[in-house]
Amino acid sequence: MKKITAVIVTACALFSAAPVAFAQAAPDPVAMAAAQDLFASMNYRSVMVGLMQQISQGIGQSMRASAEAAIKNDARIPPAKKQQALDKMNAELPGVVKTMQATLNDPTLIDEMLAATVPIYARNFTADELVQMAAFYHTPVGTKMLALMPKLTAEGMQMGQQIVLRRIGPMMQKLTQGDKTTN
Repeated sequence: MKKITAVIVTACALFSAAPVAFAQAAPDPVAMAAAQDLFASMNYRSVMVGLMQQISQGIGQSMRASAEAAIKNDARIPPAKKQQALDKMNAELPGVVKTMQATLNDPTLIDEMLAATVPIYARNFTADELVQMAAFYHTPVGTKMLALMPKLTAEGMQMGQQIVLRRIGPMMQKLTQGDKTTN
C-alpha cells in the first residue's frame, strides 16, 4: 500500500508540476512590479484559495479511484489478495488524504506559488503588457472570467482526470502482463 500511495502522490505532483526553468536572467524590476499588480488585479490569492479548496475536496475521490484501479488491474496480486489490498487501502487512505488536504490548504502554499509565479510573468511579458492584462481584469468580462476560473479549472481537471484514468487501467494491465512474460 505504501508503494501505491507513493505512486499516487508522485503522479499528482508530476501532473501539477510545471517545467522548471534553469539559469534564467533576473526579471526587470518594473515588470516585477507590474506582475505583482496584475496578480493583485486578478485577485490571485482568493482565486487560488478557492482552487486549492476544490482540489482538496476532490483529492480523496481521485486518490481512491487511482488506488483501486491500480489494485484491481495489478495482475501480480492474486484475486484472493485483492480484497485485502483494497481493505488496507481503505484503512490507510483517510490519513493520506488528510495530509494532502492539509498541504493544499496551507496558506503559505499560495504565498510560495505567488512568489514563484510573479517572476515568470515578469520574464515573459513587458511591464506595459502586464499593465494591459491587469486592465482587462478590471473590465466586466475580466471580472467574470476571474469569478469563473476556479469552476472552469476544477471542471477541466476533473475531465482530464477521467480521460487519464480511462487510459491508466489498460496501461497498467499491459505493464503487468509484460512483467509476467519477462519473469
